[in-house]
Amino acid sequence: MPRANDRDGRERLIEAAAQELWANGYAATSPADIQRVARAGQGSMYHHFAGKAELARAAIERLARDLDQELATALDSEGPGLDRVLAYLERERDPLRGCRVGRLTADPDVIGQDLLRAPITDTLGRLQTRLAGALADAQQAGELDPSLDCAAIAATVAAVVQGGYVLARAEQDPAAFHQAIKGACSLLAIAAVTPTNRRPKR
Repeated sequence: MPRANDRDGRERLIEAAAQELWANGYAATSPADIQRVARAGQGSMYHHFAGKAELARAAIERLARDLDQELATALDSEGPGLDRVLAYLERERDPLRGCRVGRLTADPDVIGQDLLRAPITDTLGRLQTRLAGALADAQQAGELDPSLDCAAIAATVAAVVQGGYVLARAEQDPAAFHQAIKGACSLLAIAAVTPTNRRPKR
């Protein structure tokens, strides 16, 4: 069984790698950067991981797990399906930092390696599945037009959020993200079967 200090060192390395990947991307993050942030030596890093790619995979899985937990809070509740989707769209975010997982899709060194791309693909897939499930619940409850394709709408909602991050970062203005979210919420309100007093918060 690993000793407590070994586990602590491994956790610090994963957390440090996750921070560096989110901030700087894979190519710009060196093992030395990770070791410095983690307050760990080279020997400790290579004791726990075969190399940078293996550590990066563990870090991406950590980022994905944290995002999954946040998505579950918004989308896996017992509330009405449409409210759950709106809660996902309107939840607090830092638009200028971008999505901790989605942002990595712009990194060719991540997307070019199956080892690193797989947890990103899985996480974004689970997001769309959760959104589609909430939309299907809304249809079954008579909240949403039954002719709509829930999987297609889920993909659109996910794309609005990810694209909103891109717009905000390009303009260096969070308002661009909030405008995209406002538009998505307005379209969902139009798609509702019955009149709704739901209005975008932003």
